[in-house]
Amino acid sequence: MHDLPPLHALPAFEAAARLGSFLAAAQALHLTPSAISHRIRLLEAHLGQPLFERRHRAVALTPAGRRYLAVVRDALLRLDEASAQLRAPQLERLRISAAPALGSRWLVGRVATYQEQHPELEFTLSTATGLGPLLAGEADLGLRYGEEEWPGLLAWKLFEERIFPVCSPALAGGLKTPADLDHCRLLRHPLLSWQRWFAAAGLNRGEPASGPRYEDALLMLEGAAAGHGVALMAASLAEPWLADGRLCRPFAADCPDRSFYVVAPPAIQERPATMAFIRWLVRDAHAAQAAANPVKAAASAAITGDQPPPAG
Repeated sequence: MHDLPPLHALPAFEAAARLGSFLAAAQALHLTPSAISHRIRLLEAHLGQPLFERRHRAVALTPAGRRYLAVVRDALLRLDEASAQLRAPQLERLRISAAPALGSRWLVGRVATYQEQHPELEFTLSTATGLGPLLAGEADLGLRYGEEEWPGLLAWKLFEERIFPVCSPALAGGLKTPADLDHCRLLRHPLLSWQRWFAAAGLNRGEPASGPRYEDALLMLEGAAAGHGVALMAASLAEPWLADGRLCRPFAADCPDRSFYVVAPPAIQERPATMAFIRWLVRDAHAAQAAANPVKAAASAAITGDQPPPAG
């Protein structure tokens, strides 16, 4: 280290220069005027030249003092900012990778609500349909649509889904029975099985061999609303479009399908704040499902024994 000046003298110097007197600097720093004067003399002795011109009840910087003040003020500001950052509570970063449609329509509002109550968490949200971000360590937890088995990951069911066709009101007028779909363009998604719905509707049909294929359910909903075809869709994702009339259900038939899950690597159990968020998210999803269909939710819980993640 080079020969540093007496560091305790620097705030006294800056205050006297800013306020124009040793008395005002003493009052600002809760010191006596003699203590301020002593510290300034120490600093001037170290530098080998005066920093102030002493006047009656006031002081003015010398040219050397003005040059030195710019450096001292910048150094004190940097120290103050660095100290404030270290004193501030450290935020825990939580990276969530969500299926696009669920993220935009269901997750975003819940994250905002939770963060208001837990400002110590910093959320980063992204969208994906595969497990790549989780397996590569690019996300801490994911919201995905799938079956019960998630190899290599922990999983907590958010809610079960039922699927049914949706289309624009203009297209619905020409659909009287499910068999009329034979003459329609069917929009396809890799996780939604038209064959399963056909069976529930009493039709012996396989998966459609043609029709636009969408990786993003949100885009498929937009395509259906624009009249590009009939989409098979999960109820929770279709609900906003059905509610505002952009889409309608041409048929009453529906059928159970996969479920939405929170999935995460096993190491997530070592992060209490993240586990608390998962428990809250699962409870909120279960409560919303129970409010929508209390009889079905109670029966499902009794059969499957679904529970939120343990508190520990």
